[in-house]
Amino acid sequence: MSAQDADGSRRTVIEGAHIATVDAAGTEHLAGHIVFERGLIAAVGAGPAPAEWREDADVLDASGCLVTPGLINTHHHLYQWLTRGYAPDDILFDWLTSLYPLWSRIDARLTGVAAAGAMAVLARSGCTTVGDHHYIFPRGSGDIVGAIVESAGRIGVRLHATRGSMDLGASDGGLPPDFAVETTDAALAASAQAVERYHDPSFASMVRVAIAPCSPFSVTADLLRESAVLARSLNVRLHTHASETVEEDAYCLERLGMSPTDYLDSLGWLGSDVWMAHGVHLDESAIARYAETGTGVAHCPSSNARLAAGIAPVRDLLAAGVPVGLGVDGAASNESGQLGMEIREAVLMNRLRTGADSMSVRAALRIATVGGARVLGREAELGSLDIGKLADVAVWRIDGVEHAGILDPVAALGLGALPPISRLFVGGRTVVEDGRLTTAEEAVLAEEVAAASRELAGRR
Repeated sequence: MSAQDADGSRRTVIEGAHIATVDAAGTEHLAGHIVFERGLIAAVGAGPAPAEWREDADVLDASGCLVTPGLINTHHHLYQWLTRGYAPDDILFDWLTSLYPLWSRIDARLTGVAAAGAMAVLARSGCTTVGDHHYIFPRGSGDIVGAIVESAGRIGVRLHATRGSMDLGASDGGLPPDFAVETTDAALAASAQAVERYHDPSFASMVRVAIAPCSPFSVTADLLRESAVLARSLNVRLHTHASETVEEDAYCLERLGMSPTDYLDSLGWLGSDVWMAHGVHLDESAIARYAETGTGVAHCPSSNARLAAGIAPVRDLLAAGVPVGLGVDGAASNESGQLGMEIREAVLMNRLRTGADSMSVRAALRIATVGGARVLGREAELGSLDIGKLADVAVWRIDGVEHAGILDPVAALGLGALPPISRLFVGGRTVVEDGRLTTAEEAVLAEEVAAASRELAGRR
């Protein structure tokens, strides 16, 4: 890897691979090429790259590989990398109740360690853009959002950090304990400050910030309403959890007198600048309202299975025109933390729900790439291998013993074992090579995570 490649400025030519562009036409090249320089895709096509592109370029022979856009993770809780394996058999509300006391002792330093470990694993699974939802900010915990931003820079991935919040404690009818919540005014002020400090709206931005009150059962109507006003005044996006479990539906009906969708709609929380995590329990009218308003959904199949939440109606959402992206969700409810494997999970889970023809491997890849870009408002920059888009590119090796002989290279990714990453580029910069990070020492990350996990557990 050259010094120029390290910053993404050098021209790179990849050829000989099966290239799935995930463009609007679904174009694929059986043995094609892709060229990028200065962080942007310059050419894509069939066969070897033309001679003029090969001059003064790094040429990568990707025979035996599948090339796709870098994957986009639309929902995660990076701090939970330190609390994997807790409450392994609980449903959502019981699981949260078990973990809130531990999470409420987190701080910026531990969160930064967790974020680096989680993003390292995401990168090694083909992920180039990470959407994180952090909503616990104990008093005196430091600049948690800043720590996450710093860790994203350390690993080399794009970050969509959402400044979350909770202001509805148990004494007021919420789920989290009182000591884990903020005041409404403090949450709003801190959200505005995070946007001011870290949000970069530019085309090639490595960090964007959204505003993200946690959920209908941990946030007051005032915080939801005022967060929507604040986000739109700052021209940033909105994110929250919605319709994840039947228990959430029951909570909203009992305490609020309406469904989660109707409740959020009444507070200004449906729109093309909003995406919801999960959307498992959406009926026809809710799906129609999401479609009408352009509200997006982060589909998190493994976490939904781990917590027995159900299977989201993805076929119906897509048929209605709802933007749908893929998410890992918090590592405490998806201990693998790998985004690439969620493509396979999306295929299998949705076939279980609505039949064998309900989710193809290419449809799942589209959700994981351009679907996620649409959910995050970045479809002009990310999600497909189109000329002029950012050079966020995954090169998957599919000629090893796990995949050799699989007829369809895209099925090797979408139905087979997760292929190893031959190269992962973010803005043309190599972040993973031959399955290993190039930006950080994995052994050091592992040691840091283990120590931080023990430290957090000891703070009980």
